[in-house]
Amino acid sequence: MTASSDPRPLAIALMGPTASGKTALALDWAQRLDGEIVSVDSALVYRGLDIGAAKPTQAERAQVPHHLIDLRDPWQTYSAAEFALDARRAMDQIVARGRVPILAGGTGLYFHALLHGLSDMPEADPSMRERISAEAAEQGWDAMHAQLAAIDPEAAARIHATDAQRIQRALEVYRLSGRAISDWRRASAQAPRLPYRVLKLVLAPADRAVLHGRIERRFDQMLEAGFLDEVRRLRELPGLRAHPQPLQLPAIRAVGYRQAWEHLDGACAAAEFRDRGVFATRQLAKRQLTWLRGELDARWFDPLRDAAELAYALRLFAPGRLREGTGAA
Repeated sequence: MTASSDPRPLAIALMGPTASGKTALALDWAQRLDGEIVSVDSALVYRGLDIGAAKPTQAERAQVPHHLIDLRDPWQTYSAAEFALDARRAMDQIVARGRVPILAGGTGLYFHALLHGLSDMPEADPSMRERISAEAAEQGWDAMHAQLAAIDPEAAARIHATDAQRIQRALEVYRLSGRAISDWRRASAQAPRLPYRVLKLVLAPADRAVLHGRIERRFDQMLEAGFLDEVRRLRELPGLRAHPQPLQLPAIRAVGYRQAWEHLDGACAAAEFRDRGVFATRQLAKRQLTWLRGELDARWFDPLRDAAELAYALRLFAPGRLREGTGAA
């Protein structure tokens, strides 16, 4: 089937590691296509995570409608399955308005849930999670990661030893079902696909040193913009003050926030906190790139070198929809 005869509505997925330029390109393309942006970022769903999550500003959101931002308080949780349902609903509403959904972000699990579907693996079980958390408090998350490696080496290789949330979920699924989460993920490959024609693009500087430099500069800009004051305000929220283990919450475990929280707890000096934050962000980018290499039908572009190629890809994908004079891609 040719693109012109494909009846499915169009959508664009702008994927890439943190600090690769997705936000700016999504804004530009949304204006050129008369589109709306659907955030695919697990930190942006939380209210109050603004500076450290590089949340689009109010001015940017005034330029282009954004979706799936500020959905939860930071002491709440939000699953990939919930994201997939919310994102599909937002996309359908955008298309009903005659506009183009632009999916922009770097949370691989969210993209996978939306684009490929999730299998019917066991739902979260609060009592099981509490038991796993208690074990981790006693043994440490390194030991829990070792448990995971014994039952599901594939998942352990994919999940970092400090990623408590995903370790907990993988162990929870296995203990509830007797089946590795990797098996459940493979089963999801048979799930119905999203009924959209999606242009999947990865933005990633070819030179890793360039990406590292962008990460470092952006982290310093966040500090100058008042990131630590933002975290101080979060710490004073009643819902977080009352939580027995705030550092186990997905929002506070977001890159940068965990390091800032620990610094404000007195775990390290300001200079060490800054270095820890930059290092953690680089590690996040590395994990994101590893996941993106598995998206075999995605096209990769260096945002600093390939502006013309990106513009050409957009013209081929959405002929007749482009507005002229709203900026280069």
